[in-house]
Amino acid sequence: MGGTPCFTGTRVPFQTLLDYLEGGDSLDEFLEDFPSVSRELAVTAIQQAGDLALAHACVA
Repeated sequence: MGGTPCFTGTRVPFQTLLDYLEGGDSLDEFLEDFPSVSRELAVTAIQQAGDLALAHACVA
């Protein structure tokens, strides 16, 4: 996938999950469309992205 961050053991880019969520789709809809991604992997990725965002957030 040319360095694109993907879910471990799949060829599904993490960006695809973000696109689904941004578009108003649920996590369940994403998981239905990409059965190679487990709920555990998806939730962990979302948590890690949130942690990273918080670590780089500017404090007002």
